Amino acid sequence: MTRMRVQSGPVPEGGTGPASIPETSAARRLRSQIREEILDAVDLLLETIGYAGMTIEEVARHVGIGKGTIYLHFASKEDLALSSIDRMIERLLSRLETIADEAAPVADRLHQMLVTRVLFRFDHVRQDHQSLDEMLAVLRTSLLSRRELWFEREARVLSRVVQGRRLNEWENDALRDARSLITATNALLPYSLSKSELGRRSLLLERVNALCDILLRGLNLHPSTDRGT
Repeated sequence: MTRMRVQSGPVPEGGTGPASIPETSAARRLRSQIREEILDAVDLLLETIGYAGMTIEEVARHVGIGKGTIYLHFASKEDLALSSIDRMIERLLSRLETIADEAAPVADRLHQMLVTRVLFRFDHVRQDHQSLDEMLAVLRTSLLSRRELWFEREARVLSRVVQGRRLNEWENDALRDARSLITATNALLPYSLSKSELGRRSLLLERVNALCDILLRGLNLHPSTDRGT
């Protein structure tokens, strides 16, 4: 992936008239575009050469920008890797929000959301298990602290649906149940799977479907048997 080289350095701000507004807006869009392209390159390099082999120089070369431009967006190689995972989680949360807002029965939405949170991560990392191990070794503390925030955000999306299963469901009870669903399905997330398990999506789908059935029965919910995930 290549692009026209972008001049490194701070983007001028300010302006005294309306003519400066389009330039500021365009600069903002360009910064956002470059940031996305950098993270696209990071995803590719993590998959192909792993975290240990990835360098700032290699990321810059793939994007077609100077190394200095990388540092305008990210503080370090570690920041690049963590930001890549953050972006994946944001996309997952957006997908969960979409499912939560659907008109399907509560049990079906919860089942789909739980399956999605497992398979979305699986599909993102199954080709770079070694890179995942490398990142866990180097960034363990940062990943663990971030992970708790990710899980809490997922639980709050799930709690909106859990709360709808009974009209008298208290919000705190719904969040408690949602957190329990998150904790239970965490056992099937990529960092808990072996390398051989990461290569078998169909087996993982079977396992997560079975676990979801048990969990939802515990909430007195029974999803339909139509599972096209």
